[in-house]
Amino acid sequence: MEALIPNGEVRLAVAQCFRTLSTSTDNKDIITALQTLNSYLDERPESRTTSVARTEFRRTHFTQTLKFLISNIQADWFHSLTTAERTALWDSLFLSGPPEQALLVLMEGIGELRLSTNLNHLVGIIEKFLRGGRLADLLWSYCLKTEPCDSPQLRETLLGRIVALPDITANKLHPNNKPLFSPQQYYPLLATEMVTTLERTCQALRNGTDCSLTFVAQTLGKVCIQGHSELVMAVMAPQLSAYTHSDMIWQRVCQKLFEDVPQRWVESVLTGLVQAVSGPDVFGRIIGNLILTNKKAQFLITHKLLLLQYKYKTRVLRIILGYLAEKERRPLLIQVLRSVSQTWANPSAVKHTPLEQQLYVSKALLLSVSLLDDSELLELRSDLLQCMLGGMQSHLDSSVLRIRRMGMVVGECLSARMDISGTKLKFEYDQDEETLELLSLMTPSSFDEPEAEPVNSVDSETRESIDVTPSTQNESSLNPSGPDLDLDSDDDLTPYDMSGDQEMSKSSPPHYLRDCLEILMSSEDSVRVELSLQVAGDLVRKNAFATREVSVQLTKVLLHMEDKHCIKGFLGLRQATMVALTVTDPIPVTQYLTTEFYSLNYSLRQRLDILEVLALAAQELSKPITDPSISLHARTELTSYPGDNPVHWQQEVEKRIQSKTRRFRKVATQPVAKATPNRYAPVAGHFFFPLLRNYDKPQVTFDLLGSDHLVLGRLIHTLGLLMHLAVNAPVAVQMGLALLDFVWMVRYHADQMVRRGVLFAVCSVFLSMNGPNLLMDLGDQLFETRSWLTDVAEGDPDADCRSLAVQSLVLLDKSLKKQLEGPQPQSLES
Repeated sequence: MEALIPNGEVRLAVAQCFRTLSTSTDNKDIITALQTLNSYLDERPESRTTSVARTEFRRTHFTQTLKFLISNIQADWFHSLTTAERTALWDSLFLSGPPEQALLVLMEGIGELRLSTNLNHLVGIIEKFLRGGRLADLLWSYCLKTEPCDSPQLRETLLGRIVALPDITANKLHPNNKPLFSPQQYYPLLATEMVTTLERTCQALRNGTDCSLTFVAQTLGKVCIQGHSELVMAVMAPQLSAYTHSDMIWQRVCQKLFEDVPQRWVESVLTGLVQAVSGPDVFGRIIGNLILTNKKAQFLITHKLLLLQYKYKTRVLRIILGYLAEKERRPLLIQVLRSVSQTWANPSAVKHTPLEQQLYVSKALLLSVSLLDDSELLELRSDLLQCMLGGMQSHLDSSVLRIRRMGMVVGECLSARMDISGTKLKFEYDQDEETLELLSLMTPSSFDEPEAEPVNSVDSETRESIDVTPSTQNESSLNPSGPDLDLDSDDDLTPYDMSGDQEMSKSSPPHYLRDCLEILMSSEDSVRVELSLQVAGDLVRKNAFATREVSVQLTKVLLHMEDKHCIKGFLGLRQATMVALTVTDPIPVTQYLTTEFYSLNYSLRQRLDILEVLALAAQELSKPITDPSISLHARTELTSYPGDNPVHWQQEVEKRIQSKTRRFRKVATQPVAKATPNRYAPVAGHFFFPLLRNYDKPQVTFDLLGSDHLVLGRLIHTLGLLMHLAVNAPVAVQMGLALLDFVWMVRYHADQMVRRGVLFAVCSVFLSMNGPNLLMDLGDQLFETRSWLTDVAEGDPDADCRSLAVQSLVLLDKSLKKQLEGPQPQSLES
């Protein structure tokens, strides 16, 4: 009964204040009523209200009071208050009571009010609320509640208001939004308040007070799941790293915080944290052994971030695997190594996963192996050996150069780490940034933490003194006599400039093409062979008549030639000479090369060389003829009369036609591009059709439609290039039909290189054949081709294939639309 008396008094007092504020016009009564309401929030010892009354007001009447104030924000008494009175009596009610109730009422008021001075006043109160540390007070109030005393619905609503405050204010205020409410400022502020709450929690635990981090963990999880983990963790991670460096209470509080994150938000929180921490030690101190007790966290750390997602930097991989390498979590590192090695060695994964993901898995494999000790390495030797052999085979069989190079680097690193019988694998490949990064993963790297002590400056000074000493000694050794050196010397004489001198060679380069042929066929002198290769290309181009006599024979010698003498630039010189032969005598050389392409006992490298030579020669032949000394074989020129000037009479005729032509409307005419002949159009069929002759006849050493898909992809690409260079050639229509028939049966090939070649060939056909020919000769196939291109553009796993398919669709639709619309009628204008 005694407890009901204060409750009734508080209720009566609040009701009396509401009536006064609603009805009174006396400013003194208004101020008295506001002071009475503020007295229930006064926690000072000299307060005129009892603690029981203050508790009752906070629990029952505070929210009702704030709603009443907002509903009367347009009343006369509110605007009659001075700025000081409004701040001390009205604003203080929102900034002194329970922060969770104040925030909910303020956000509700912003949603109800329209753009006005009153809305601006509420926005200003929210700014004061945030800047005054009230968010930290809100979070701390829930930490003191070891058992939830509110409904789950109310807590979920409060979480939504805290996390979505920038969105709510932006939707309401539009361009007048405050900078503090922007995500770039609000979420770092929220992160700082969460760290402040954790600091208060640590202090309370030292004082023996129980706390709960459930609400803080829920807030952190909801912020991260909505995509703001980067902003939040950029503030929290460095501070948590510094606090947990030597404080066990802080470590336990942080670990408890992440343990209390709801399961549905664990992934977003840990993903943001692992990208923000400075190293695996920091990550381990903050989350502890969370993956041993939380199955979702274990799946995320040991599987999803390593095998399914591949967007993260190498630093994230180092942190994850370094975290797993700790003593309690060591078995999980072994489990991760087994799964990563199986994925890396899976042939299906090599064929069907993106190249970036394969690189990411390769990095994870090398980092995992580098963290093993000798006993673990001995235990896993058989698994790693099986992974190395199977994975290298799958990678080396790929037609993509980067994948093959990746397999070589990983194989070298694994063999060096396992040290099988003292033998190590060694491959020859071009080193780039990617290979250097893979090789560097086998060496452990140190992570710089912000709390680490700076390096002693004495060490750097000592290092500088060490660097200076040898140079000083070298200078003293160069002048052994010092000032006693004899002044009578030849040092004052000007030296003779020998920078342009060349070393005399015992052999002179050949001056005739047949001499080059003989040297290349029979000579064992490396100097003569090198000189012959260097001048052979120029000799071929200078004397076309002599070239036609030995073109096929010299091509045969070059095709079978090996670099036995380690000649510098051998492959480039050999290829340039073969291209020159093909350009100078195209038909015989092309017939030979296309025939040998499907012959027995040729390596894949030689077959690829044939395709490269044909492609380069076709590109050179397709250039317009600008030199009048070069003429077509089938071209006959009439001897003109000395007084004739063809350009002059053509201009004269055009001028007369223009002067006698009547036009109803003048249209700006664009100059028509002048047609120029080239040397490729008459011989395009000799380059193209023989390559389609025996593709479906497998041989002992060459199966184009089987295992040799690397050559198949290069062949289709070369055919597409030959087709593209034959634009406007008379044989282009027949070439397009034959090329489409060939690529149609391999359009669903498993190798991405082959599919890219097919799509490139289709693009070449659409570019090289004009619209009427497409409709007339390919009318039955166009719709089926278009349907297939649509499927590729939507569902092919390779990004380049999808891009090429879209380009082909654009070309096809543009050509068909142009033909179906036909010429537009011209309007007459008087």
